[in-house]
Amino acid sequence: MTVSVLRFHRVQLQRWILPWIVPIALIIVWEILADIGWIPVRILPAPSAIFWAGIQLAQSGELWSHLGISAARAATGFFIGASLGLTLGFINGILPIAETLLDSSLQMLRNIPNLALIPLVILWFGIGEEAKIFLVMLGVFFPVYLNTFHGIRNIDPSLLEMGRVYGLNRLQLITNIILPGALPSILVGVRFSLGIAWITLIVSETIATDSGLGYMAMNAREFMQTDIIVFSILLYALLGKLSDGIAKTLEFRLLQWHPNFQSGSKDTYPVAKV
Repeated sequence: MTVSVLRFHRVQLQRWILPWIVPIALIIVWEILADIGWIPVRILPAPSAIFWAGIQLAQSGELWSHLGISAARAATGFFIGASLGLTLGFINGILPIAETLLDSSLQMLRNIPNLALIPLVILWFGIGEEAKIFLVMLGVFFPVYLNTFHGIRNIDPSLLEMGRVYGLNRLQLITNIILPGALPSILVGVRFSLGIAWITLIVSETIATDSGLGYMAMNAREFMQTDIIVFSILLYALLGKLSDGIAKTLEFRLLQWHPNFQSGSKDTYPVAKV
């Protein structure tokens, strides 16, 4: 194997292993403190107890049922919200008249906390799936919209002028210059919105629902099952980490042309040059 291939594999190994060092170290310290009694079981069970609670939920099938429902809600809300945010971000970024007509209204809506709309959303949609998906969609929409709009507006005008000089039409300018130039900013919005999607889903599933990970945690609270409550919280954290890892991989694949994301160009994560 060549030196460049070995370096690439080392970079990939670092990308997957290094982010887990701190969480694993915290879990080990947590287990030790719980075993020696410094952390009361009633307040925070040991990681081993939480692990066995998760095993029991998995064996009973309850975990997979709630997990599948929550994942479907998050994916549906994210897809709708990201699609709308990307579309309106492109329209407002490319067409000044669209920005004049729509952007001010969208900014006013952005300043309304989406979770503050829960009572109104329940009146609109009831307590079914539509309410939860709508809240997730609303939380996802604005990060994608703002980053798409920002990415388009920060493209170097000289690149657009050069494209026109070479005879590119509007569609070619969009596909060859505007979209690649805005893509790093768009992917930042995607990563940010994934976290918001899970946060919104957690809250929406704890209110007037009978399924999902949030419901599982609230039901455990009624029976003082602290291990299941903490397990549900950690599961949300792991799902958020998994979502972020998928987004980072997508970012790494789609931005191979970018100097900061070229494979093997750095031994660690790409950093900005200063």
